[in-house]
Amino acid sequence: MSLQVFWFLLVAVLFIGYFVLEGFDYGVGMLMPIIGRKSEVKKRVVLNTIGPVWDGNEVWLLTAGGAMFAAFPEWYASLFSGFYLALLLILVGLIARACAIEWRSKINDDKWRRWCDVGIGLGSWIPALAWGLAFANIVHGVKLNEKRQIEGNLFDLLHPYALLGGLTTLLLFLLHGAIFISLKTGGEVRDDAQAIIRKIFVPTALVVAVFGIWTQLAYGNGWTWIPLVAAVIGLVIAGFAATQGRDGWAFTGTALTILAATALLFGSLFPNVLPSTIDAAYSLSVDGRDGTISASSTHYTLVVMSWVAVVMVPLVLCYQAWTYWVFRKRLTMEQIPAPIGLPLESAKK
Repeated sequence: MSLQVFWFLLVAVLFIGYFVLEGFDYGVGMLMPIIGRKSEVKKRVVLNTIGPVWDGNEVWLLTAGGAMFAAFPEWYASLFSGFYLALLLILVGLIARACAIEWRSKINDDKWRRWCDVGIGLGSWIPALAWGLAFANIVHGVKLNEKRQIEGNLFDLLHPYALLGGLTTLLLFLLHGAIFISLKTGGEVRDDAQAIIRKIFVPTALVVAVFGIWTQLAYGNGWTWIPLVAAVIGLVIAGFAATQGRDGWAFTGTALTILAATALLFGSLFPNVLPSTIDAAYSLSVDGRDGTISASSTHYTLVVMSWVAVVMVPLVLCYQAWTYWVFRKRLTMEQIPAPIGLPLESAKK
């Protein structure tokens, strides 16, 4: 295996980790105003399910973006030439969500909390939709010219396949988040989450199946049937386990589906990293095979990065696994204390 292929696989693994972990964060953020629409305590229970882990989950995106920038700088640069506005929307959403989560409890005021809830909601709905749009366009191909720049504008990215990709990630993260809430809570909040699971499971399964089959038939190859079947199996496990109250198995099922769906996208993309719909010769690939343009860094750069990854990635995995183990207990409404934030008037002074 060449270092270029190794780093393509590592970038895929990093995005898999990001979507599996940050996916339920998005789901929780989208569901918080729905489950807690009549109870501030329920909102706090829902938000506290991700309280200890959400910022750690975002590290996967930083690492994936950094790995893409260092290992495949041409890929990174070309993406921003055409996806700049879409990626900016994701970034603004993530910033708004981070600020809202951190500041929500600082002020004990209903209006303040409502505005923070808006930030959490926008910072969850927008990225959940935009990531599907972005990756569907990457697999589909873009108008990449001989200067390695993407022609067109944001509306060129809104074709049927991309819109279906956005809807797929949106619904899948919503289901993943509902199951995570069910796994991490008890009492009324868990009951509300299970009711949502029952309502959205079938539409989610149908959309995921259609998008997966479309991807396989249009862009896949022989071995990518394996992740497609694995994604379906994950949904079956999640649906059956949810009806039996087996929250851990249900969460494992949706995690498997997200993992397999991401593997399907990267597998359908390989060996390209950014196909061109103008001319196949303008496409960017991991190593410049088949007359395409190599997007990778120099061999020396990849060697140094590989040694750093071998040392650091296991440490990060161990630390994050320990964090989840420490905060593994369920939360209930009875465990939520009274607000301790400052009054709004005091904060203004």
